[in-house]
Amino acid sequence: MLRSEKNVLCIEAHPDDAEFLCAGTLALLRERGWQVHIASVTPGDCGTVQYSREEISRIRKGEAARAAAILDGQYHCLESDDAFILYDRPTLLKAIAVVRKVRPTIVLTLSPSDYMVDHETASRLAQTACFCCGVVNIATPGAEPFEPIPHLYYTDAVEGKDKFGEAIRPSMVVDITGAMATKEKMLCCHESQRDWLLKHHGMDEYVAMMQRLGAERGKMGSVSFAEGFRQHLGHAFPQDNILRKELGTLVHTF
Repeated sequence: MLRSEKNVLCIEAHPDDAEFLCAGTLALLRERGWQVHIASVTPGDCGTVQYSREEISRIRKGEAARAAAILDGQYHCLESDDAFILYDRPTLLKAIAVVRKVRPTIVLTLSPSDYMVDHETASRLAQTACFCCGVVNIATPGAEPFEPIPHLYYTDAVEGKDKFGEAIRPSMVVDITGAMATKEKMLCCHESQRDWLLKHHGMDEYVAMMQRLGAERGKMGSVSFAEGFRQHLGHAFPQDNILRKELGTLVHTF
């Protein structure tokens, strides 16, 4: 079976990763008629100092669903545990299943090199899920294989650097200046995270951190705000830049 032509799926590790790193691009695609899906591998069950695992999972999935709804989108959770995302058969099957259910043309995921292993593992899961979406001998009951392989893009790493503090330069940036208000509105849906980040990271600048990276990437395209991406161009993956085709002059390549 063939994929749906205008579905975009974002596969991230935690609720709010998408809002930090690619919600502006999702908003721009939505304006052009794309159906948006956001999936987190975990429900963010450790992002708290006051709630039980069950309570914070319920809260954070609700926040993620409200953020996706701003784009008339759908939220999915693979229900792995924070800090324990594994590149194993059960988790891969969940990732392949969500790709098959959504049948996207575009998949956005986290940087393969980032500040924490959860992000890096989620990125690997997304890569394999895209590659295997059409492999008929991998069974995912209720989610049938489809072809062809989606276009896969990696977002910026958090703060634009790897675990050694080295800058990771995107191969393109998307001008999200016109979508920045929507991106901020989506991020602010994740109310539970401000208090946790304040206590755990000593950081009371939830939105400001997102704005800083957006402004830094904006300078690369001579615009106010942008989001950075690198396209997966390995064997069998699409080689054309569909983001540039869909978003035109809003995409600046390097």
